[in-house]
Amino acid sequence: MNASAKELAALLPPGFTMGVATAAFQIEGALDEDGRGPSGWDVFAAKPGAIVDGHSPAVACDHYHRMPEDVALMKELGIDSYRFSLSWSRIQPGGSGPVNPAGLDFYDRLIDLLLANGISPMATLYHWETPLPLDEAGGWMNRDTAYRLGEFAAIAAAAYGDRVVRWVTVNEPATVTTNGYALGLHAPGEALMLKALPSVHHQLLGHGLAMQALRAAKVAGGIGITNVYSPMVPASANPLDKLSAGLMDVAQNRLFADPVLLGKYPDVIRAATFFSSFSPSSEDLELISQPLDFYGLNYYMPTRVASGAGDGTVPEGMAEAMGDDLSGTPGAPFHIAAFPDTEITAYGWPIKPEYMSVALAEMAERYPGLPPVYITEGGASFEDLQIRDVADRLIIPDERRVRYLADHIGTAVEATQPGGPAESIDLRGYYVWSLLDNFEWSGGYKQQFGLLHVDFDTQVRTPKASYYWLQELLASRNGAAPHAPGAGEPAEDADVERAAPGGPVNPA
Repeated sequence: MNASAKELAALLPPGFTMGVATAAFQIEGALDEDGRGPSGWDVFAAKPGAIVDGHSPAVACDHYHRMPEDVALMKELGIDSYRFSLSWSRIQPGGSGPVNPAGLDFYDRLIDLLLANGISPMATLYHWETPLPLDEAGGWMNRDTAYRLGEFAAIAAAAYGDRVVRWVTVNEPATVTTNGYALGLHAPGEALMLKALPSVHHQLLGHGLAMQALRAAKVAGGIGITNVYSPMVPASANPLDKLSAGLMDVAQNRLFADPVLLGKYPDVIRAATFFSSFSPSSEDLELISQPLDFYGLNYYMPTRVASGAGDGTVPEGMAEAMGDDLSGTPGAPFHIAAFPDTEITAYGWPIKPEYMSVALAEMAERYPGLPPVYITEGGASFEDLQIRDVADRLIIPDERRVRYLADHIGTAVEATQPGGPAESIDLRGYYVWSLLDNFEWSGGYKQQFGLLHVDFDTQVRTPKASYYWLQELLASRNGAAPHAPGAGEPAEDADVERAAPGGPVNPA
């Protein structure tokens, strides 16, 4: 589409929520301050070779100390809503038992400040940060962790249930299982392959128990879950490629959505019970499939799948991020294949906005009773160019991110309008990932997704062109002038520099 901010603003339906998203572990820092306990990610990130270039999350974006500044930047941006996660380790350091008053107070202050600035809070209970005692007891391979998440939900509901507008129970259980338990790329670093299946069920059960706790507390806000969705595209018309794409679709998409939205696991999963103790009960499935107030969909890209082991040509960043490093693995039944002649992000992800429409259409077809949908994450990492103007002001003209967001938001809106391929979906909003350049898990600080550049030496935030583009879109939608028109454009006679992520600016 390549829509301008004003053109896209005219497409947005009345009441359409525009927001930004972050996760606690990726931005807060202060890992050992004010009573926070260690998490499994603290330990995993300290392992040699686990994180790109040995980057540490100890400080990250220092959001724990700079939260008022970040909320002020959200206010200036003009967003409707902010999706953040609650650090379980900060609020309940042991994963069970006593709460930490300082942890509760931090999010109290955040929520109150958001509301005071007209920004609605969307709180995620679990965004991959498991308190270390629970990880050491088996993490999501242990059914008990699901019950502990239910108890944590009750704590959060008692503290914030009167003010949080929307709750997300669990973020991307597919990524936690695949990267954390099947392939060992994320915390807790287990490489169990098919034996990781219990971690699927226990996360979904944790979702159900968290919903039950939030409902029991009569929270004022709506409740949902967030799953990542990637349309699976056969690499050719070869029946084996089609079969492989279908199996990947089950493993990455339907395995996590079907139980929540249909109350059952895909039939093919029954065969996998031979390899593990995975045996869901009907009582569990009733909890998992409780009616939702909304469904959160994270969309970044499609996945092209081919049969056989492959030759290792998939970009390493893409394989790490997807958790499907099947390329070049001897004996692997299928692998991820690159899309030919396709622009990619710094992670190696293909930029295919048309598949946003495919994702929504597939969801509409598979789940006729789908509740209202929010795109709870969407964005792209790029090696952002940095420019110093004659007054030594930093300008970041990230036009590729602007195009990515314009194309994906526009495609989602058009796909769900009358006559669109997903017209039955009630699309309520889009959350940009992410507000800030941050600690991108195993990708460290090299993968920059933010609307705001963060100098990780000084913690100075600098709005990028994408920040000003989104600001203009929101101001146009609201019938007001943007706060800083053109402020993200390169100045004349500027010196061009390229940022070294996590370090000083180096001449190109």
